[in-house]
Amino acid sequence: MSSLDFTTISLDIEDGIATLWLDRPEKMNAFTPQMKDEMIAAFDHTDANDDVRAVIVTGRGRAFCAGADLSSGGDTFDYDKRKGVDGRRDGGGQVTLRIFRSLKPVIGAINGAAVGIGATMQLPMDIRIAADNAKFGFVFARRGITLEAASSWFLTRTVGLSTALEWCYSGRVFPATEAHERGLVRSLHAPDDLYGAAVALAHELTDESAPVSIAMTRQLLWRMHAEGHPMDAHRIDSQAIRARGRSDDAKEGVSSFLEKRPAKFPNRVSTDMPDFFDWQHEPPFE
Repeated sequence: MSSLDFTTISLDIEDGIATLWLDRPEKMNAFTPQMKDEMIAAFDHTDANDDVRAVIVTGRGRAFCAGADLSSGGDTFDYDKRKGVDGRRDGGGQVTLRIFRSLKPVIGAINGAAVGIGATMQLPMDIRIAADNAKFGFVFARRGITLEAASSWFLTRTVGLSTALEWCYSGRVFPATEAHERGLVRSLHAPDDLYGAAVALAHELTDESAPVSIAMTRQLLWRMHAEGHPMDAHRIDSQAIRARGRSDDAKEGVSSFLEKRPAKFPNRVSTDMPDFFDWQHEPPFE
């Protein structure tokens, strides 16, 4: 499978914006091991492609992702009985950790039902917007299992402990209005307007900013918000501003401002990330 040879997703790139479509509409985009592999490959591609400024993740058809594909019946979550599946690691977690490592901003455009992994895969996305008829559910306890996709780390940081516990204890499916009120999604849109709103947001976030600065900012904010003291952030911020301050991007940013013209930033994410930090470091799974 090449990075663009997909069957469960599709990847479109236009005007600097990549759209990753979950593309099993006849199965409500139910998640499979193949979809896991293809989503990871898609993010590998968008990180390496300097033409991509931001990534939108959305679903084809009437669902975003209806959760794990349950066609295996009662053995769906018994990894010991599933051939070709690494029983040590859950597939959803491999996807969310790859999204976490993304060097490009990630926007979730939640177009319909989003339950189970369809809800948890959204959590490492930077901003989530939703159709006003979308539904969400952290339904794991109702299936006799528990949180996955590293959501025990992500969910409380997104909506707080009390809301996370309420949603996960009950496993109930709740409407987009509640997701908005509790901070899971930024805004609600008419279904026909959702994708256009996501594209407009992607351009707003990236059109006038230096791609390397965005990549560094994304990783600094995601990683530092879990550190125990602001001194941890101060140490790495100091190295980051020093590295960026001597870059060609910084020279262009100041010159374009003084000359009252749009900036043309020369540095590229694929080649010009500073080397004082491993920007895509992932601790080993042991």
